Amino acid sequence: MIVYGRNPVREALRGRRGVHRVYATERGAREVWLGEVDVLIAEPYELEERCGSPDHQGVCAEVQAYPYVAADSLLEPDDALVLCLDEVQDPHNLGAVCRVAEAAGCTGVVLPERRSAEVTPAVCRASAGAVEHLSIARVRNLADWLGEAKQREAWVYGAAADARVPYHRLDYSGRVVLVLGSEGRGLRPRVADACDEQVFLPSPGRVGSLNVSTAAAALVYGILQFRRQGLDKGP
Repeated sequence: MIVYGRNPVREALRGRRGVHRVYATERGAREVWLGEVDVLIAEPYELEERCGSPDHQGVCAEVQAYPYVAADSLLEPDDALVLCLDEVQDPHNLGAVCRVAEAAGCTGVVLPERRSAEVTPAVCRASAGAVEHLSIARVRNLADWLGEAKQREAWVYGAAADARVPYHRLDYSGRVVLVLGSEGRGLRPRVADACDEQVFLPSPGRVGSLNVSTAAAALVYGILQFRRQGLDKGP
């Protein structure tokens, strides 16, 4: 895989997968964060041909395939907070959600194997390199995995614009799995049925729904705030 752009390459060098080669323009090779890394000098058009995008910012790298994790491992912490994306196919949305998940300290993200975006160079770019530090799993059947998560004493909440329960009414202590639907049709029926409850973000404005990455950010940081308030009230 070729990752491109300053942040994705920098985080790949700091992350858990191997980096085979780094290519950069003469200017790009002077980036301080490259340190002692051996850099192969290339012209801008050569980088564009190599990575398939003009948005390389003067640097790209050849890296190992993305190291997905086992989905069940994400439920090991007693306070796990896992994001699941139900057939989100836009790589930019996936990257943006992963950036939110990593920044907020979520345990990880779960994706279906079919009809879903996977970690590609475009996703690495959209996440600003966050995928290099975030645990991401792929599962054959998302609804089945949600059932398994509930057997592990996780509460499963689906986000839906037409839900009847506002998200701030629930208790988010313990293991929590938050499921967000695709850009077009939201949660599939079987996935929605696998949730313990469906919740919505109050929207007093005129726009009826939020982009999936914006909704993820609002919900995740709201959950973190509720958890913090719970700790502050403790003995």
